[in-house]
Amino acid sequence: MSNSIATVDPSEVGFDPARLARIETHFAKYVESGKLPGVHVAVTRGGKLAYETKIGHADVEAKKPIADDTIYRIYSMTKPICAVAAMILWEEGLFELHDQVKWFIPSFADQKVFRSGTLTAPRYEPVSEPMEMWHLFSHTAGMTYGFVYANPVDQMYRNAGFEWGTPQGKNLAEVIDILAGLPLMFQPGTEWAYSMSIDVLGRVVEVLSGMTLGEFMKKRIFDPLGMNDTGFFCPEDQAHRLAALYVPNPADKKAVRSDAMGAGALHKPVAELGGGGLVSTMSDYVKFAEMLRGGGQLNGVRILGPRTVELMGSNLLPNNADLTAFGRPLFSETTFDGVGFGLGMSVTLDPATAKVPGTPGDFGWGGAASTNFTVDPLEDMTYTIMTQLLPSSTWPIRSQLKQLVHQALVD
Repeated sequence: MSNSIATVDPSEVGFDPARLARIETHFAKYVESGKLPGVHVAVTRGGKLAYETKIGHADVEAKKPIADDTIYRIYSMTKPICAVAAMILWEEGLFELHDQVKWFIPSFADQKVFRSGTLTAPRYEPVSEPMEMWHLFSHTAGMTYGFVYANPVDQMYRNAGFEWGTPQGKNLAEVIDILAGLPLMFQPGTEWAYSMSIDVLGRVVEVLSGMTLGEFMKKRIFDPLGMNDTGFFCPEDQAHRLAALYVPNPADKKAVRSDAMGAGALHKPVAELGGGGLVSTMSDYVKFAEMLRGGGQLNGVRILGPRTVELMGSNLLPNNADLTAFGRPLFSETTFDGVGFGLGMSVTLDPATAKVPGTPGDFGWGGAASTNFTVDPLEDMTYTIMTQLLPSSTWPIRSQLKQLVHQALVD
């Protein structure tokens, strides 16, 4: 990996090298059978790179192998970065988690909640508790996504231009004002549903910082950490490094190239969305994960205070509930049993309930193209997987990676 994180023999940091090698053996089967174009996995412990494997291709048709500098669309792995951006401003005292969203974005002052009825004959009720900042971080704001297809509110999002993107030609301020005019799916703070709330959070970052979201992330996160290949689009002179995007063939689930969906990453977006839109490399994202593992610091550069990172990885759901108890488990980038939610990231509460190995308090998130990262403070490790297959629900590679990392720990 081309970065400043030193490589170490796995046995020096408590891994069995032969057991770690099972990661490559396992994911190579996905690649060889055509289910995934390629896979890049990196595991760190104690701030050192303990394991890395690159299997298959960044571009199958061009026979271009995955490389250290391959650029990936990270989609919702943008969300934890946006949450960190917001918490930088929180640390400066610019807002509190109980502050009302409408104080920063006035268009949220007159919200209503969908109670019953249909798309054509909806019945609404007024908001009983105002939407607060912590609701945005934790997906408890009452918002949704247009691609969910489970509720009349989802259809209202689609009708307003929010299915797989945002209304065309609108900047982030305009997009969020349109969003504010749509009804909520439930009263803020009463349920959990994966949603566009982090996009709203990104707009709050713009309002409080006086910069675009991309400018703020670059100045306060990317440049200090040396994340030189992370941004809201892949520049033209680096396009040869951008991995191709794939979707499963409905007939046999083998990966089929989708240039139409993949092309968006080559153009600067009108609206920079905190909920998705960044491109990055494995080494860049590992730096971000390592900063969180290090309590907000990497290589002497401090982005956040350690207590702030601890708060971000704490379960914010009332009564320490998991997503199954508190959520609408329609779609998410995580499992629901034994998993809670913190500030922009899911957090493991109980691996036994989840039926997936992990450590209570490990946190992370994934992206639509099957990417994922986890930070495990107790085990002092991170593990990240990059590939480019939409949607992330196609194969259970995240839980499998967790299983394979944990079985390799011997100390």
